[in-house]
Amino acid sequence: MPESISQNLRDQFDLVGRPIETSATLPPLSYSDKALYEFEQQEIFRKLWVGIGRADRWRQPGDYAELEVAGVPVVVLRNDCGELRAFANSCRHRGAKLLEGEGNCRVIRCPFHRWTYSLDGRLMVAPKMDRTADFDLADHALVPVRVDTSEGFAFVCLDADTPALGKWLGDFRDLHDPWALSELASTRRRELEVSCNWKLFLEIFNEYYHLPYVHAETLNGLYNVPRNPDPVAGNYVTQFGSTEGTGALLVNSQGHTLPRIPGLPDNAAKGTRYSWIFPNMSFAAGRESIWVYEAIPLAPDRTRVGMTVCFPPGTAACDGFDKQARAYYERMDIALDEDIPALVNQQQGLCSPLARQGRFCRLEPSVAEFACWYTDTILGRR
Repeated sequence: MPESISQNLRDQFDLVGRPIETSATLPPLSYSDKALYEFEQQEIFRKLWVGIGRADRWRQPGDYAELEVAGVPVVVLRNDCGELRAFANSCRHRGAKLLEGEGNCRVIRCPFHRWTYSLDGRLMVAPKMDRTADFDLADHALVPVRVDTSEGFAFVCLDADTPALGKWLGDFRDLHDPWALSELASTRRRELEVSCNWKLFLEIFNEYYHLPYVHAETLNGLYNVPRNPDPVAGNYVTQFGSTEGTGALLVNSQGHTLPRIPGLPDNAAKGTRYSWIFPNMSFAAGRESIWVYEAIPLAPDRTRVGMTVCFPPGTAACDGFDKQARAYYERMDIALDEDIPALVNQQQGLCSPLARQGRFCRLEPSVAEFACWYTDTILGRR
């Protein structure tokens, strides 16, 4: 924890821990303090595996997306061999950003002096460098960034010494095997900026407590009291709860239900599994689809959010899919439209100097698990 953090705040973190019945919530300053935010950037987002969405966001060779992780410009792309690669989005000549936004390219060409790189990061062309002593194209490849995938999800890591993604996720694959996550196809992606701390956005997605109050007419009638989080061996939390119908549609849109994920067991088809891969990616696995959120912090009170909806390829290929799927996309958009004002309100309240720690409800166990993980990380106990 940074030295600038007061002993009082350290004492507040000491009140966070298992079991949930005795734990305090995270200190309000966790969501607003600039020094703590910078510490998060350094110790979490520059060192750990950061979720960047579904891997099929990059479908074809040359597909790329510009990202910023903890203030570091990164470009993720698919190379000519179909492999996902990531590089520092910075030219090896004088540092100009190479690519903006998303798109498709055959080569990576610097807009400043036209240094040109292959999709594997090799420098191919450097105009007018013939008089530069001992200049070798091979010495000026793009700086690689670690990128890996698991079950169709993509992650980057800025730290070369962080253990491999498989070790980070532990038994994640085994517990989620019924949904065949790696076989699902993304059918819609949306990006937006939300005026709240990144942790708040992920917390609201992983708790049932707010449903009767924030989603009274749209979602509340679907969800029954969930089971306790499953015991896991990995940096994530997951919780299953039964639903009345499918959780991927609004209460009044259940007639638009699409086919079940092939092979999904009956017990898994009776509800929705909500999982949070620490630190910043969460998803819900339902009977016919999954919906995924990744949250990238931009400031203590601003977050860039990506939302993806995925279905089995066979479902997406069915006649009438686009019309049926609109009901699913509407459900996601309406839920966000209801969550965001609550999050903005919460952020404003947490910024008050009079804000104090609270206590967890039994309907917030996944949030409590994250609070323990976050506290252990901040205090260096992991």
